[in-house]
Amino acid sequence: MKKTKIICTIGPASLSKEVLEEMYRAGMNGVRINTAYGDLDQYKTIVDNVRETADIPIIVDIKGPEIRLRAERRVIIQKGEVIEVGFNREEISFNHDFYDEVSVGDDIYIDNGRIRTRILEKVGGTLRLLVMNDGEIDDGKGVNIPNKQLSVPSLSKKDLEIIEFAKEYDVEFIALSFTRNAQDVENLKAEADGYKGGLIAKIENLEGVKNFREILDRVEGIMIARGDLGVEIELERVPLVQKSLIRLCNQRGKTVVTATDMLESMMYSPTPTRAEVSDVANAILDGTDAVMLSGETSIGKYPVKSVSMMSRIAKDVEVAVKSHVEDGRFINISDTVSKAIRNVCQNMPLDKVVTLTRSGYTAKMIARFRIPQPIIAVTPEERVKRQLELVFGVYPVHIDYRNEKDRILAVARMLHSMNLIDEEDTVLFTAAFRTVLKHASNLIEIHTIKELMNLAVR
Repeated sequence: MKKTKIICTIGPASLSKEVLEEMYRAGMNGVRINTAYGDLDQYKTIVDNVRETADIPIIVDIKGPEIRLRAERRVIIQKGEVIEVGFNREEISFNHDFYDEVSVGDDIYIDNGRIRTRILEKVGGTLRLLVMNDGEIDDGKGVNIPNKQLSVPSLSKKDLEIIEFAKEYDVEFIALSFTRNAQDVENLKAEADGYKGGLIAKIENLEGVKNFREILDRVEGIMIARGDLGVEIELERVPLVQKSLIRLCNQRGKTVVTATDMLESMMYSPTPTRAEVSDVANAILDGTDAVMLSGETSIGKYPVKSVSMMSRIAKDVEVAVKSHVEDGRFINISDTVSKAIRNVCQNMPLDKVVTLTRSGYTAKMIARFRIPQPIIAVTPEERVKRQLELVFGVYPVHIDYRNEKDRILAVARMLHSMNLIDEEDTVLFTAAFRTVLKHASNLIEIHTIKELMNLAVR
């Protein structure tokens, strides 16, 4: 089984249960709903079909302060052409009004920088843009205005509707596009009051990079969206920014996803480029928990092959993954126990690590060390089980052990009956014992399963 997790964006190419099942068998571990496209009815169909297919997490990606084009139809544009773009539902318009915050001469990039334009004139609430290269614009394409800090609202009316949708259908994560600072996260939390899932901050602009530490403190996960990030900052900076953000997430045990343009050529080709394979491999070597497919699985011609290829890359690369976590100051009991488990795993022949976890925190703290042994995370919470599906090297299992007198023995028996551990395995167990503190896994036991079972019979 691979350790790297794969998230697939769901769209017209992958909406059916038949394709979802094939993608799941090929290695899909979670799904993303991109709310830049579609409506609530389509999102409900995706949720229903995914829930019927597999017990995996769903990420609802809300657009937040992201700027996008609204176009009544697809338009072919040519270098040297001048186009008019407004803010009030004209034939081509922007979804946020930033007219007063831009100037003649400012660059505006469309579709991850594939189309570059420059403001020639501002006339009566409309921008006249000089097109710098040939291309095609379509509804929903992303817009970037480099080196501008715009006062765009952090949440739109549609975002608020989708937050209520996420609460109603109990999805596992809400991802906030273009997270700029801690206040954006706090605004989302205030509007999502009562939501029980986790929050993922998408880092895709310079503000998000500069304020990364304060953002990281307030979310359960991070998504590094390199497409927009590579437009908002210099392209050559993206690889080192990616490595830096992933290491900070690993250090804190926060789930990190690397996204955008990973196998993009597979939207149209049954095989990726060598550069794309290297990109996926390097993200895994950097320490990412999950890699994400976007257009490849939502609108591409080869959604299943894209997942299969990503799985093949992951399995081949994982053997070389090493921990980038540095020993630092004391954080909490689970942090200390996870460090001890890493040392044990390095110094004795263990087959598996089993953690009994209510919140999933201890499993994530162990996983950040990228130990070679599989980590089986046993949790009584179904939502936590699904959330842990996105953590590198963790195989989550839903077992309600809370009323068991001997929890470790009970869990061992159930895992053995599920063929997840063998009689000959030597297994390290960790759990919280005689404590109600948060993040307080304070017990380590090491057993040969056969011996543990035999002793229990006596």
